[in-house]
Amino acid sequence: MRLIARYAIDRGDAIEVVTRYDETSESVHLDAKAPAISTIATTHPAAIWFERKLSDDFGIFIEGAFDRRPLVHHERFPKNLHPMQKSFAQNTLDFAEFTPYKFEAVGGDGVFEVAVGPIHAGIIEPGHFHFSQAGEDMLHQEVRHFYKYRGIEKMVEGMKLAEAKPIIERISGNESVAYQIAWRDIAAQAAGVEVPLPLRRYHAFLLELERFIHHWIDLGFIPNDAGFGAALAYASRLAEEGRRMMASLSGHRFGFGAVTWRKQRIETKPILAWLERMAKEAAWFEEWIMDIPSLWDRLDTTGRLRHEKAVKYDCVGVVARAGGVPVDVRMTPFYIEHGYRMQTRAHGDVGARFKVRLAEVKNSLEMMHRFLERDAFSMEVSFAKEGRYEAFVESSLGELYMMVEIEDGAIDRFFARDPSFINWQALHLMMPGNIIADFPLINKSCDLSYAGNDL
Repeated sequence: MRLIARYAIDRGDAIEVVTRYDETSESVHLDAKAPAISTIATTHPAAIWFERKLSDDFGIFIEGAFDRRPLVHHERFPKNLHPMQKSFAQNTLDFAEFTPYKFEAVGGDGVFEVAVGPIHAGIIEPGHFHFSQAGEDMLHQEVRHFYKYRGIEKMVEGMKLAEAKPIIERISGNESVAYQIAWRDIAAQAAGVEVPLPLRRYHAFLLELERFIHHWIDLGFIPNDAGFGAALAYASRLAEEGRRMMASLSGHRFGFGAVTWRKQRIETKPILAWLERMAKEAAWFEEWIMDIPSLWDRLDTTGRLRHEKAVKYDCVGVVARAGGVPVDVRMTPFYIEHGYRMQTRAHGDVGARFKVRLAEVKNSLEMMHRFLERDAFSMEVSFAKEGRYEAFVESSLGELYMMVEIEDGAIDRFFARDPSFINWQALHLMMPGNIIADFPLINKSCDLSYAGNDL
């Protein structure tokens, strides 16, 4: 079984811990006065972050855990304060006494440590990377994030689904449409309606457009980090074309507000011409980039995540598929009928992740052609029946999972597991055998979200 998520719900006298696998779900009710549960990290290493978060958010003791360090509570977060408990209602916090965080490190003669971040000389969000080095060689890396902690899970409690949508769609800017489709699926389930085919097709078009944009950003930055800046200039132009198309359809370059229960009439002729031009641009780029031996000398064999490790860490998205793990939410009759084809590679290195993205860009253009709908459509969805609802969406970063529990017509518990929350935990496996100068290249090839990782 593949681990999807592990999260908790405060039930008053008890705390329910839900462990979601791909084929089943398990629930355990713990005594709220002394909640404790056994770790599953020995069989699913990616459970470590979920369990450390359970401890921080709810005060749950994880029996058998080999890592009890805080995850989202940083050095000056008040001790014994668990913000996801229902009794927590503070709007502000006072700083607690500074408690140093003990990083993982490899000892030995000549081994030293390198700290990178959390503030970087670029346009990325805060994140810390801690290396153990022997000269240029990386022996070990630890990822430490969660510098944002916006309190989104708590923030949306008590809101109607419609009220929470503007917050949910801004969780991660590079997955805005994906988060909105997850929200849409949950709202439809709670209202007891099926999403009609015209809307499904239109929203799927927007989701593939979002994938098109972000894959092009990666297809530019990966060669750029290997010293081939011309690719970044070319790919950035195509990503910008995608942003302008998104703005023309939704009114926003990042697609905020794009997924609704209404669709305007679309003039399809210029969009079809744009899709055909983008297909030619992608074909030209592929022929150009695949014929640069010095570039592939940097990308091939660098930052390899072996198939068995990708499976063991329950990886998703391009990170998994590049290692031959066929995980993709789009593997459904709806997508297959519209031209979807699973893209995988075997080597799991930077080159494989680049090739999967390029193949997916071309496949997305084919699907967008088939998803395009001209006619207007609208419907009303408002009623929300009590219950627990789940949604899975294949974002440009991988499988997005969302759970919402509705009580008295409002959100009682919101949980989202961004694909990055899983894949960040496998990043360190790609470092040994490479030099520290390869780290930006490896990191970019995975394209993991900082904001989506930290609610």
